[in-house]
Amino acid sequence: MEWAEEGICLSARRHGESAAILEVLTALHGRHSGVVRGGGGRRMAPVLQPGAQLQLTWRARLDSHIGHFTVEPLRARAPAMMNDAERLAALNAFCALALFALPEREPQPRLYAAGLGLLDLLATGGEWYGAYLGWERLLLEESGYGLDLSVCALSGARTGLAFVSPRSGRAVTAAAAGDLAPRLLPLPALLADPAAAVAEPRAEMRAGLRTTGHFLALVLAPALGERPLPEARARLVARFANGGD
Repeated sequence: MEWAEEGICLSARRHGESAAILEVLTALHGRHSGVVRGGGGRRMAPVLQPGAQLQLTWRARLDSHIGHFTVEPLRARAPAMMNDAERLAALNAFCALALFALPEREPQPRLYAAGLGLLDLLATGGEWYGAYLGWERLLLEESGYGLDLSVCALSGARTGLAFVSPRSGRAVTAAAAGDLAPRLLPLPALLADPAAAVAEPRAEMRAGLRTTGHFLALVLAPALGERPLPEARARLVARFANGGD
C-alpha cells in the first residue's frame, strides 16, 4: 500500500531510539499517522513541527498497518509565531482539536483547506480571529453538529441575529429572544461571517469561542466518549478572558 500527498503536521512524538510517530492532516486521507525513521533525531526536529506543510509518502504492507512516512519539508509555520503567544496558542489549539475530534483515515478536504488558510494567516501576520472561529464551526459541521446561523429559529427573520440556542444551534434575533436572552449563547459577527469588519475583534473572538466551545464540549466531546476538550484550546480561550493580555 502506498500514497503520496501534502499534509499538515499535527504532532510528532519520539518512537524508540531514533524514530518518531507523525500525525498529519491531509485532504484525501484525513488524519493519518505513520512512523518516520530518524524522525526523533536532531536533523528532523525542525521539520516535524506543528503546522508545518509536508510532502508525504506513506507505505505499508497492509492498509491496516501504521506504516512509514517519507517526509519532505515544504513550509515551516511555527517559527514565524514564536514571538506571538496568541498566534502560537491558536496553532496549538488547531492541532489539538484536529487530533481530538477527527477520525483516522477519513477524507477531510474542507477542513484541510480551511486549516491551510488559517495557518497561513497565523504565520504571515494576517487577521485570523474569524478564520479560527470559522474552522471550529466547520469542525462541528463536518462532525454532524453544524450550527444554523442563517435565519432566526423563532421568527424566520434573517437580520438582527444576535444569539444562538444552546440546544438546537440555531440563530435567534434579539427581538425574538425576549426574556430568553440570558439563557442563549452570543452570536458575534465573526462567527456568522469570518470576513466581517468588526470594531472590537477581541470581544468578538471571546464571544465566538464561548459559543463554539459550548457545542464542542457538551455535544461533540460526549459523542467521542466523554473526553474533555484539549488543554490547548483552554489556553487559547484564556488568552481572551476578560479582554486578554
